[in-house]
Order: sequence, then C-alpha cells, then structure tokens
Amino acid sequence: MNISIKTTGIELTPALSDYATEKIRSLERFLLSFDQSAVIVEIEIGKTTKHHKLGDVFRAEVNLSYPGNNLRAETEQEDLYAAIDIVKDNLAEEIHEKNRKKNSLFRRGGRILKRILRFGRE
Repeated sequence: MNISIKTTGIELTPALSDYATEKIRSLERFLLSFDQSAVIVEIEIGKTTKHHKLGDVFRAEVNLSYPGNNLRAETEQEDLYAAIDIVKDNLAEEIHEKNRKKNSLFRRGGRILKRILRFGRE
C-alpha cells in the first residue's frame, strides 16, 4: 500500500504522520485480494481556515485507488485526530459496500447458472 500524506495550513509532525498511516493501514484487511503495490492512498489533512478557532476547523480527506475502484472520503471536525478516525470509518464502510455488491452479483450469477444447468433454458 503506497501512502502519501499532504498537509494544508499545519505542519506534518512525525506523530501525526504515524497516526494517519496506522489508521489507514488498518484498511489493508479489506483489500487482501489485491496486489498491495497497486493500492494507492492519498491523505490530505489540515485546517480549513487560518483565523477561526471554534467550530469544524480541521479537515481530513482520503483518496483510495485500487484496481477497478476509486474511493473518496472527507470530513470536517473540531479535532484533527477525530477527523482522521471518521474518514477511516467512512472509507471502511465504502470498501465493505463495494465488496458486498461484488459478492451479491457473483452469487446471483451462480444462482442463474445453477437454474439453467438444473432445468435447462426456459
């Protein structure tokens, strides 16, 4: 999994980099069927404005590309670490949805094939 991190309006500290990388690497378990060198993750974290101090100030965005799919998740939160957590959860749900849809289509095709083999063409 190739991970690149970009920051806007804040400095990228080693602690922040490690935290974001660790959270996104936890998504690897959903992508085990793909070549890990083909999975590209672009993370952008930062402040939305420079002069506000209250409200949803921190933003996290993740673009995930793997063979056949491009997924994106974005959020704004009061805490940068919370924004990263929420983006990771949203991305995990999108990956799970894609896998569920793929499995559903595969099973539907299998049911049709089984019916054809059992009863012949109708």
